[in-house]
Amino acid sequence: MQVWALDGIAEVAAGDDLATIIGDALAADAEGVVDGDILVVTSKIVSKAEGRQLAASDREDAITAETVRVVAVRGTTRIVENRLGVVGAAAGVDASNTPEGTILLLPIDPDASARALCAALRERFGVRLGIVVSDTLGRAWRIGQTDIAIGAAGMRVVDDLRGETDAQGRPLVVTVPVVADEIASAGDLVKGKATGRPVAVVRGLSRYVTDEIDTPGARTLPRTGEHDMFRLGTDEAIGMGRQVGYADGFAAGRASRD
Repeated sequence: MQVWALDGIAEVAAGDDLATIIGDALAADAEGVVDGDILVVTSKIVSKAEGRQLAASDREDAITAETVRVVAVRGTTRIVENRLGVVGAAAGVDASNTPEGTILLLPIDPDASARALCAALRERFGVRLGIVVSDTLGRAWRIGQTDIAIGAAGMRVVDDLRGETDAQGRPLVVTVPVVADEIASAGDLVKGKATGRPVAVVRGLSRYVTDEIDTPGARTLPRTGEHDMFRLGTDEAIGMGRQVGYADGFAAGRASRD
């Protein structure tokens, strides 16, 4: 597997044709483009092209608007589930790598953005390409951050190994590597956060690239609702327990009086 970042991508602004910008950078790259390549595209440039920029003074309101569920609050930090199903800090609202005094929201539909890029670049170069739209995320039980896929097209986002056997012949029951996230993190190793290179090429993983563009995307990856085993933060769970206990006690007391 080879991974490298593309040069020659200038600052992206609202209304820019991202497929043309990335396509020109690919055409100028010494390695060119081959069938089965996967492009990791930082969500920031997708958001910028789609005009998802706001004044920084609107940050708290923007976080609230992007939030569908508050998971935990510590000080001024809100850990929430955003409208894409991703649980993280500040609903993905970001002030890094944006012009002074502005913030960026995540793309409205990163999977749709990935499909549009995938279709345009496949048509231009005549090869099968996969697209991952990536964003940075912290993890509840790990320090620091890593990149994950919030959008994908033209590729399988998971490698479902359930039903196969391991090296000792034992059946695999729960093994489903999320290759889209692994590819997003690999891309981040070469793109970096402050190098001005928002797109990476991953070569050698053509087994995950599909003939179809409209494949199940990254929206299928978050565990939400009944599948979320850690739905509440500790303080929120305790608070809810107290509320439920108080309500049950009140109801029991009223029933005994009746």
